[in-house]
Parts: sequence; C-alpha cells; structure tokens
Amino acid sequence: MNVLLLGSGGREHALAWKIAASPLLTKLYAAPGNPGIGSEAELVKLDIADHAAVAAFCRDKKIDLVVVGPEGPLVAGIADDLRAENIRVFGPSKAAARLEGSKGFTKDLCARYDIPTAAYGRFSDLASAKAYVEKAGAPIVIKADGLAAGKGVTVAMTLDEARSALEACFEGSFGAAGAEVVIEEFMTGEEASFFCLCDGTTALPFGTAQDHKRVGDSDVGPNTGGMGAYSPAPVMTPEMIERTMREIIEPTMRGMAELGAPFAGILFAGLMITEKGPKLIEYNTRFGDPECQVLMMRLKDDLLVLLNAATDGQLAHTSVRWRDEAALTVVMAARGYPGTPEKGSVIRGVEDAAGEGVQIFHAGTAMNGGALVANGGRVLNITATGATVGEAQKRAYAALDRIDWPDGFCRRDIGWQAVAREQTG
Repeated sequence: MNVLLLGSGGREHALAWKIAASPLLTKLYAAPGNPGIGSEAELVKLDIADHAAVAAFCRDKKIDLVVVGPEGPLVAGIADDLRAENIRVFGPSKAAARLEGSKGFTKDLCARYDIPTAAYGRFSDLASAKAYVEKAGAPIVIKADGLAAGKGVTVAMTLDEARSALEACFEGSFGAAGAEVVIEEFMTGEEASFFCLCDGTTALPFGTAQDHKRVGDSDVGPNTGGMGAYSPAPVMTPEMIERTMREIIEPTMRGMAELGAPFAGILFAGLMITEKGPKLIEYNTRFGDPECQVLMMRLKDDLLVLLNAATDGQLAHTSVRWRDEAALTVVMAARGYPGTPEKGSVIRGVEDAAGEGVQIFHAGTAMNGGALVANGGRVLNITATGATVGEAQKRAYAALDRIDWPDGFCRRDIGWQAVAREQTG
C-alpha cells in the first residue's frame, strides 16, 4: 500500500513509526512532516489546507489510504473532499468531526441522548455569559466553542478568573473559535482518555491513557496541549470501560448515525471519572497528542491493518491486542510555552537518548544548517515502556536527561498518579 500521512507533530511521528513497521506498506509519504517523521517517510511539501492539491498528489502517487493526523483538516472537511475523488481516507466526515469542532454541538448531543456530562449553558454574547457565571458561582469551566489548539479551556477557580476567560473569548483571543462559549459546571474526579476505533457502525475500544494538561509539576499553571501521558490508565478498570462504552460511546455512535453523520475514525473521549461513574468532558475526533505516542508503543497489532478495517467498515470482525507493558511519554517544550515559545535553539543528543524500550518522537522540530532546532511549543516526546508505569517513568527521564537542550523544559512528575498507586499497592 502507498499511504499519505497528514500532519507534523509528535502524534504524526508516532503514527508514521507504527505504519512504517507494517508489512502491508509499500511507500509512506508525510505532509508536511518533521525531521523525525522524515526518518520513516518521504516528506512532501503539500499545503494540507489545499484539499485539491492533496487529492492531486494522491492521484499522482496512487495513494491507497490517507491518514489524517490533526483535527483542523477534518473539521474543514478534507475527508469528504478526498472521498468525493474516490480516495480512501481514515478520518471522520466534516459533519461527524463537529464532535470536536463545536463543543456546543457535542453538549447538545449529550442532552438529547442522555449521555452523562457536566451541566452547561451556551452563549454568543458576553453579557448573558457573565450573568450565567455570576448566578452559578465558581469554580466553573469556560470553553471556547471551536478549535483553539488545546488552549481555549479555562478551569476558573474564582469569579474574576471566569470573567477574564469570558472576556478573552469574546474579545478575540481565540479568533472565531471563541465567538461562542460553553460554560460548564466544575466536575471533581480523575481524568482519563479513552479511545475507540470506529467504522460508522462499530466502535472498538482502542486503549486508555492519562494526560497531564497543566504546564507545571503538581498540576499547576495554565492548560497546554499536553505535557505528557501514560498508558494504560489504572482508573479505567474493565468495569469502567464497559460503562463508558454503554453510557457514552454507544449512544454517541447511535446519535451520530441518526443525525446522518455516522462516525468513522478515532473517537477520543476525554472523561471525568466521578463518584457516580464516567462523565464526558469533551470529544476529539483524532488520536490524542501525546496519548497517541504511548498507545503506539503498546499496540501489538499492525496499525495499518486496523486502519484499513475501520475505513472499510470491517471492525465487527476485528480485535486489538496490547502489550502488557506500560508506556509513558514526557514532553520537552520550548521556553515560553504555552505562551509564545522561543524558536531556533539548537537541540543535541537526541540520537543518543533513544535505545531499548525508548523512542524519541519529534513534534515541533526543524533542521537549520544541519542542526536540529526547536520550531514550536511542544518539541520532543521522550517515550518509554516498562513493566510498570514507575519503570517506564524512570526510563523516560533517564533518556531525557541525555538530551542537551538548555532552552527546553519539562514536567518531572509525569505519571505521578499511577506511580503513587503502584507504591501503595
């Protein structure tokens, strides 16, 4: 098979690494990719926002499957435009990608199909949003309705924080994504990431993970796109997975089909595990980043076989096997992240850091005069496996400490909840 992978982040490097290992693969292309992806695929200078150009490339190179990594192209309808040209795509339609593209759409779907989630309100003007917040009180959660690269959510512990978050949305801090706002009740519990491979009819559980959104150790500071993750998530017991499928995933699949937008691709449920059980925080319609990195390290099966089964509606006849080991990834970010990251600093020692049970996935990197440099906020994902989360954690940080990048920083406590569980038995 000839495969085209769209995207340039750590998630896409992990997908490229796993797809490249498939015996089914003839040639892997990636657009635009990054230096790490370049070791697994031929990089292509394609503007992935130009759907006609992507389709022309697919015809020229006889591409058998397009794998869409990031959410932006999916919400913009790239899967529909490629399918209209008879090009096979792994990823949801524009209508189905609304599950990520509009938080309000998803909340309304939850209300219609009795899917457990936080109580909420939807607002398109500042005055009424502020009035709702004043009445509800804090803590409270403010979300820009549209795509905001993981930065449009504020967990406001005070009313002043909530007011500031609303003002940021309606004054244009998140562009069009903040033109409408969803305000939610604050939920308490433990967060988890739950993935399903979907073909429009069948949803197949596809692993669990726990992400670390806050920028600083002990979960302090602003939200980021994710500073690290591990898999599996101990809070997602077999019973909790069964409840999540029955109470959240299956009604979502049924509801989307009834709306004429059956969901095919990866459905990523961000969950809060409360005293009453799982509640949906939000949906993403693609692999998580950095959760994808740990899932790919643990996946025993051929990813390309699974993506084909999802694309062809064959998941009812498919199963997924996982390695027994845990996996953990630590994000190295550029100074200034999640604000304005400093670009251009030289990174050394990446090749020396990889080894047995350790993969270094590139995210925001570039080559400059033969040197590897930082070219984004989240720059490297140091990913390791181990018999326990604690062992994977030690291996990941030992590898990270071999990388020479004075301008980078990371959290030093990725996996702390799982490690604490292991230590207390």
